[in-house]
Order: sequence, then C-alpha cells, then structure tokens
Amino acid sequence: MIHDVTIEALPDKIRINPSKTAIIVVDMQNAFLRKGGYFDFVGFDISVTEKIIEPCKQIISVGREKGIKVIYLQIGYSPDLSDSGGPSSPSCFKSRALTLINERPELKDRLHIYGTWGADIIDDLKPQQGDVIVKKQKHDGFIGTNLDIVLRTYEIKYLLFIGTATNICVESTLRHAFSLGYFSILVSDATSPMGPPFTQDATIFNIQSTFGWVTTSEKLLSATRDIQSS
Repeated sequence: MIHDVTIEALPDKIRINPSKTAIIVVDMQNAFLRKGGYFDFVGFDISVTEKIIEPCKQIISVGREKGIKVIYLQIGYSPDLSDSGGPSSPSCFKSRALTLINERPELKDRLHIYGTWGADIIDDLKPQQGDVIVKKQKHDGFIGTNLDIVLRTYEIKYLLFIGTATNICVESTLRHAFSLGYFSILVSDATSPMGPPFTQDATIFNIQSTFGWVTTSEKLLSATRDIQSS
C-alpha cells in the first residue's frame, strides 16, 4: 500500500493519500504559452506562462513515477463553433478568441480550436499513456464534461492544480471542486495568471482562506518524492 504524505502548505499542512490524488493540468496549450499563439497575438506577456512550464513538467513527471493520476483539461471549440454558445451567449461578447475567429478566420490555428496547433497541449507536457484528457468549452472544467465521473471512477479525493490561468480557469474549476467535496491544493509557482500580478495574489488568498490549500512546487516535490510502496 502507499502511505499518506504531508504537504507543507497554507493556511496549514495537508495530509493526502497519493493513490487517491490527481494532478489537474489546466489548459497548457500552444495558444496560451507559445509565440504566435492567441495570448502572444493579442499582447499578453507569454513569459509569465512560460515560467511555469518547468515546475509543471517536474510535478507531472514525479507524479507519474509515484502513481498519481495525471488529468489534462483542454479548453477549445469545435471547428464549426457549434459548442461555443452561439451569437446570443455571453461567451460571444466576452471571448476575444470568438471575436477573432469571426473577424479573421485565417487566425484559427493560433486560437484554441480543436484540431489546430493552438488547441494542442504543448510538446513539453504531452500526455502519455495512462493520462486522461478532458475537453471543455467553459472556464470551469466540470461544466459540460465528465471530469467528476473520471475522478470518482479512480476514487480521487485530492486534487493538485497546476496550469493557466490561475485567476480564470484554474480558480473556476477549483471552486467547483470544493463544492463537490474534493480537497484542492494550488501549486502557486506552477500556475500563472491572466492579467496583473494582483490577480494571482487574489486567487491565492481566496483559495487558502476558503476553497483549499496553497503550496509550492518545491514543497510538493519534497513530499511526493518520499512516497514509497510497502
């Protein structure tokens, strides 16, 4: 059996069972992390998201080695936009990507349209056999997906959140996870915000005060590397 491990976190330590834990990798896709992708095209500083690639890579690698389930969330729309919500939905008014694809369809490969380069998970973090990919259209990874069913199938209780954007898709999914009864842990230096630094700070405050725990990749890796089967 695999013994529980204790992770140093805020507001206090949290003890988890690795066999009942999943790493939730949020939207680590070319559109948001690579030069020429959506974020880069509209003027976001992609160096902020690039910085989290290495800690994400380490966490995923050690997680796989220790038997922790790796689940990728992949946001996108079908090529015909039939799952975008339609022209009267709030998404149509708030999503810059939907505006761009309607105004400049030649840019679709830069955006998160399934089947294009932009929607693909970056090569550094490519899913491997045994990982799970959950496609979503909303910021919240539980809305309209089988994420909850997948987690309960694997008897998951604890969620380790990494990826982007901290204050948008990560926080939306983590808040829902709390309401569904999961113990959620945000890895602060393996997540990146969309917007100024205070948006990252605000999400960290919200999580450690109300919705879960916050740790760092160093503290998480220190705990998970000690996992041993007996």
